[in-house]
Amino acid sequence: MTTKRSVLVTGGTGQQGGAVARALLTRGHRVRALTRRPDSEAARQLASAGAEVVAGDLGDTASVVKAAKDVDTMFLMGNSYEAGLEEETRQGILAADAAKAAGIGHLIYSSVADANKKTGIPHFESKYLVENHVAGLGIPYTISAPVAFMENIVAPWSIGALSQGTYAFAMPAKRVLQLVTLLDIGAFVAALVERRERVFGKRFDFAGDELSGEDQAKILSQAIGRPINYQEIPIAVARQQNEDAALMFEWFDRIGYDVDIAALHRDFPEVGWHSFADWAREFDWSVLGPAS
Repeated sequence: MTTKRSVLVTGGTGQQGGAVARALLTRGHRVRALTRRPDSEAARQLASAGAEVVAGDLGDTASVVKAAKDVDTMFLMGNSYEAGLEEETRQGILAADAAKAAGIGHLIYSSVADANKKTGIPHFESKYLVENHVAGLGIPYTISAPVAFMENIVAPWSIGALSQGTYAFAMPAKRVLQLVTLLDIGAFVAALVERRERVFGKRFDFAGDELSGEDQAKILSQAIGRPINYQEIPIAVARQQNEDAALMFEWFDRIGYDVDIAALHRDFPEVGWHSFADWAREFDWSVLGPAS
């Protein structure tokens, strides 16, 4: 029988933190969600699902220590896109210190796959600085490191083109990329929470599927019910938009994630892994609106 844990989830009103909170609640764990916006719609939805929503900020050590009171596990994640790289690292270190001060029995830090391999990608490096700090604190910890999100396909920067029948991405059409859905990220973190002592001091890169942009477009066409064509965005265009992202796309093409997916899925069967086709079938494509 699984021990029911009490878990402080930072970023609980965001995509990844929300997925973790929902997975934990579904499995009967007690969730306390830390958010800067406790009056938001996302916070209200979490509360109605059974989470205790508390106000706090990762940069405010006292608020994190207070939120961590009487909690035995903490899920910590930052957001470089929102906070900026230096601030993400600073907040992550402060929050990890707060976890130690509060006597947290298991700190799970959300990084990114291959951040420990000197990729030179700024938002990978910022997370790795926090990883190193967490590892040196002398408290039980685990690093959760997902690959690229399947949900990026329906992110604000992608969905406009998709609604016009184009899946645009800054990689060659036949280059394979490893992906994972938010649902599996939540379930994987829940598995780490439940395995506890068995995952102390370990770092896990994880993925749900791997396929090319061309193959993703074929699956999207079937799931959406209209033709979706893959279009490679030139790296120079991507660089004009965001240098950090351009460096990541170049690394994807040159090296890329290398999770042993078959072995991982054998080791963590309780996650109930989703392929890209599974995700595409289950997604509500009405968000795209009618075909033009």
